[in-house]
Amino acid sequence: MAISSLAQRTTTFTATTTATVEWRTAAAGRCKVLEVSYINSSAATATSIGLGRPQAIGITPVNVLFQRDDPADPASVTNGSLSWATSPTVPLIYHRRWGCAATIGVGVVWTFPRGLVIPISSSLVIWNIATTTASDVNCIVDE
Repeated sequence: MAISSLAQRTTTFTATTTATVEWRTAAAGRCKVLEVSYINSSAATATSIGLGRPQAIGITPVNVLFQRDDPADPASVTNGSLSWATSPTVPLIYHRRWGCAATIGVGVVWTFPRGLVIPISSSLVIWNIATTTASDVNCIVDE
C-alpha cells in the first residue's frame, strides 16, 4: 500500500444542503483514511461540520487525484471532489463532528490510527451542518 495526500480549498457552499468535500474510491480498490484536517480559511464565522459516509455518492463529480507522497509509487486512484452535478447526500451518522469558533485559522485534525476505510466505489464526505464558510481541507490516505 502507498500513502497519498490531497489539500483542497473549498468554496463557499450552502449550509446543510451540500457536501464540503467528497473523497471517493474507484472500482480499482479501497483506501484507508489516516488523517483529516479542516481549517476555517475565509471568514470569522462559527460553523459546525461532520465527517461521515453519505447515503448516496455524488453524481458527475469534478475529481482531482490524490498525490503520492513517494512519486516513485504508482498513481493514486482515490479522488477528491468539490463540485458535482448532484451532490452526495447527508450522512445519517457521523464518525466525527466539530464546532468551529468564529476565528480565521482555527482548525481541527482527526486521526484514524488503523485507518477509516472507504470501500470500493464509495465515498466519505465532510458535511457543513451549520453556517456557510470556505475552508482548507487536507486528507491523507493509504491505498
